[in-house]
Amino acid sequence: MRDYGKVAPQFWTGQTGKALKAGGPEAVVVALYLMTSPHANMIGFYYLPKLYLAHETGLGMEGASKGLARAIEAGFCTYDEASEYVLVHAMARFQIGTGLKADDKRCKGVQNELDKCPNGALKRVFASIYGEDYHLDPVEQEAPSKPLASQEQEQEQEQEQEKEHSPAGAGDTPPAPKSKKPKRSDLTLTAFAEQCQEADEDVIPADDAVFAYAAKVGMPAEYVGLAWTWFKAKYTGPGKDGANTQADWRAHFRNAVKRGWPEYWRISQSGEYYLTTSGKQAQLEAQA
Repeated sequence: MRDYGKVAPQFWTGQTGKALKAGGPEAVVVALYLMTSPHANMIGFYYLPKLYLAHETGLGMEGASKGLARAIEAGFCTYDEASEYVLVHAMARFQIGTGLKADDKRCKGVQNELDKCPNGALKRVFASIYGEDYHLDPVEQEAPSKPLASQEQEQEQEQEQEKEHSPAGAGDTPPAPKSKKPKRSDLTLTAFAEQCQEADEDVIPADDAVFAYAAKVGMPAEYVGLAWTWFKAKYTGPGKDGANTQADWRAHFRNAVKRGWPEYWRISQSGEYYLTTSGKQAQLEAQA
């Protein structure tokens, strides 16, 4: 158990803090608990079953679940239901600092804590945010799943049947070319979204680098959502769909966020993000 946990005064006045307060008292209690929890570590990436959260905050399961959901919406943290691990995005920055030298002993401490955490999306997000600051080892990507044995047998049977029913000498004749799917460079955003749906994956997955970028620069996750709404409207719809194709739509969206194409936000002199008039209007439309 840690002896203490740092809570910066900006918690109450920063953009994320304001978003937490807008989410209700449960969100504020959960956020404070996540930073000072007896189960937490210095990197803010640790095992936390919701039962612990509900009991130790006194919110009960319903209140704790509500507060956690609002904290996630505010971009304060991410929670993995399968492993029951939580990642508090900016906790390492406030507890440890950033831009450490490679020989700083704290880098080894961070690496040791990270090694205890399970592989997955949260680990990749943490590494993408703090990899350079703490000189972390590369996080191994999950190996692609292999086909089931039954699927392999079916494929072999199909190949044998094709050989049995093929005419004599057919082996000397090159097979007819199979129809190829259009390259991503030929896809519109709508076509790419349909391709993702067929592959049962999100157009912008939860572990996409755009969220790591937002967390690193202190941009509320809500702004990424507003940017996506603008992005879809710009590249889809009557008269727009088909007019633009991209080799990598996800990278194109990341550029839109990094360069502030929607013009929905600005950065104050103190380095905090705030919505412009257009951004506030987009926020109201999204809430409606």
